[in-house]
Amino acid sequence: MSKEELKIIDADTLLSVPMKKTHFIVDGLIPEGISILCGAPKIGKSWLMLWLGLQVSQGLPVWNLQTRKCDVLYLSLEDPFHRIQERLYALTESAPDNLYFANTSQQIGSGLQRQLHDHIKGHPETGLIIIDTLQKVRNTEKSNSLLYAADYDDITALKKIADRYGIAIIVVHHLRKNPDSKDPFNQISGTTGLTGAVDSAYVITKSSRSDETALLTAGGRDIEHQQLNIRFTNRTWEVIEHKGQSELHEEAIPPLLYKIANFIHKRGEWTGTASQLLTVLGDTETSPIILTRMLSRFYYEVLQPENIEYSTRRTAQDRLITLKVNDGHDRNDRSPSI
Repeated sequence: MSKEELKIIDADTLLSVPMKKTHFIVDGLIPEGISILCGAPKIGKSWLMLWLGLQVSQGLPVWNLQTRKCDVLYLSLEDPFHRIQERLYALTESAPDNLYFANTSQQIGSGLQRQLHDHIKGHPETGLIIIDTLQKVRNTEKSNSLLYAADYDDITALKKIADRYGIAIIVVHHLRKNPDSKDPFNQISGTTGLTGAVDSAYVITKSSRSDETALLTAGGRDIEHQQLNIRFTNRTWEVIEHKGQSELHEEAIPPLLYKIANFIHKRGEWTGTASQLLTVLGDTETSPIILTRMLSRFYYEVLQPENIEYSTRRTAQDRLITLKVNDGHDRNDRSPSI
C-alpha cells in the first residue's frame, strides 16, 4: 500500500505564488468559512439571522457594512413555515426570491452534507447558509468520552463544504448556563472542539435578561476582535456602537502592475527573471523581490481581469516568471501555477 506524501511548499515559493484572499459576506465581520453564533435562548438569535439573510440576499448593508449579494439558504429547524412567514411580514414588505428556507433536514454524517451539496449545485450563486440550530443537525448518541472529538468533527464536516465552495456557513448555538465575565467565548455550550474548529465565533450576551441592549463579541481567524453594542428594536437588531474594528482600507495597487499588463498585451508572452522584467520596463526604483511580491499579491486584482496568466518556477540559478495573454478560453477560475 502506497503512503500519501505530504504536500509541501517552500516559503520562497509561497510568497511568490498568488493566493485568493478571503472573501467576506459582510465586510470585516462575516468571512467565508464556518462560523458559530451563540446566545441565550429567546435572546433574538433567529431574528438576527433572518434579517441577515434578507440583507445579504439583496446586497443591502448590515450595520453600515457592505455585503456581497448572493443566494442564501436558511435551515430554520425549530420553526414551522407559518412562523417564518409571520417574521418575514414583520421585517419586510417584499422578500427576495433568492432567500430559501427549509425547516427539516438530515443530520451531519447522515445525509446533511449531501443535501447541502445538492442545494449548492442547484443554486450556484449560494454564498451563505444559516443552520438554526446546530443541535438539530447533530447525532446526540455520542459517548461522553468522545464529546470533544464529536464537536470538532461535526464542525469540520460543515467547514469542508464552506471551504470547497468558498461560502459562509453560520451555525446557531446556545450558551452555557453559567456566565463567564472574562471571556464570552468560554460561555459557548459544548467543548472547546467547537470553538477550535470554527473560523469565526459570535457571542450575544446581556447583563440581565431585562436589558434592552446586548453585547455582540466577534472574533476569528480572518477578522479582528470586535465588540458591538446592539439593541433589539422592532424585531431588528440595531448597532449602537462598534468597537475594535479599524477602518477598512484596501491596499493601493502599484501603477507598475498596469504597466506590466500593457507590456504583456503588446508582447503576448514573456519569460525571464524579475530583474530582467524591470530592465525591459525601464524601472530602476523597484527591487526584484518587491516586484515578485507585487505579482503575487495583486494577481487577482490586476492581471487576471486583464486575461493575463502568471506562472513561476525555480531553476538552479534563478526564479523565472512567465506572463502571457491567455488563448481566449474562459480561465477566470484558474489559479496561477507554481
